[in-house]
Amino acid sequence: MIRFATTLAALLALAAPAMAQTAPSPPRPTLKAEATVTGDLVRVGDVVENAGMIAGEPIFRSPDLGMTGTVPAAAIVEAVRVHALVGLDTAGLSEVKVTRAARMIPAKVVEDEVARGLSEQYQLGPVKDITINFDRALRAMYVSPSAVGEPRVSRLYYDARSGRFDADLELPTGASSRGTLKLAGTALATVEVAVLGRAVERGSVIKDSDVEMERQPRAQIGRDVITDRDRIVGLAARDNIQPGRPLRSTDLTRPQIVQRNEIVTLTYEMPGIMLTVRGKASEGGAQGDVISVLNEQTKRVLQGVIVAPGHVAISGGNSRLAANLPQVGSGGR
Repeated sequence: MIRFATTLAALLALAAPAMAQTAPSPPRPTLKAEATVTGDLVRVGDVVENAGMIAGEPIFRSPDLGMTGTVPAAAIVEAVRVHALVGLDTAGLSEVKVTRAARMIPAKVVEDEVARGLSEQYQLGPVKDITINFDRALRAMYVSPSAVGEPRVSRLYYDARSGRFDADLELPTGASSRGTLKLAGTALATVEVAVLGRAVERGSVIKDSDVEMERQPRAQIGRDVITDRDRIVGLAARDNIQPGRPLRSTDLTRPQIVQRNEIVTLTYEMPGIMLTVRGKASEGGAQGDVISVLNEQTKRVLQGVIVAPGHVAISGGNSRLAANLPQVGSGGR
């Protein structure tokens, strides 16, 4: 028995060096190129891989919510040295990017919330028709990723005469906490109206590219102002129109397709008979207008209906009925 124990001890003594040689070494702490933190402090484990027991030790303050900053690699090496972390592999990095995680609240969300309050409390119309100008430029806001809920207006005052408002806006700051932001500015009920982007002369036909939609104060807009661009395109200016002025129904008319003194084709129809002759328009007009035309053969002035560019229809019974005649060359007869 003593001989067996002595032999076992000798074998273990021989195996010990081999076991020591094959035991894995702990992973080397290595600097990270980028880090994202969720709190106010940057900890060793945020910027160092394999930081071990000191991973939770704070070494720097975090950037502001939603912001990204850089830390020199040398500063990190110095900061972790006091925590007895040696042999840090910087991986050839000169600096480390650190981003503070956050939830972004776009400025438009805040603007819409104020507009919603104005719409509901002061009857300024639909939210989309309220134009707000803040005294200080409103930018995107950042809150903690754990913040629950959306911004809401807790207090709102509006002076209809001046258009001034001031409001308290509650912002979520944590799982169950909220902060207050004070806002002030002007708000107007507006309406989107059609204006021209260039000056248009009398009689010119308005093209789609001429029309722009622009918001203007509702209180300054008359009832006949046009708010639908489709009602404008293809019509002609009744008088000269300057750009930027809201267009009204009285500014537009159907475009003339026959000009005064223009040589036109007269179509004269009676039961079983249709004749075409040349005539001279005594006045201009749009499609469907009744105008006077001089028959160049008989020198008589006739009343006819403009049915197409350069074509006027004369009816033996009633000149207005000629508007329903087929055009010359259309294959109607």
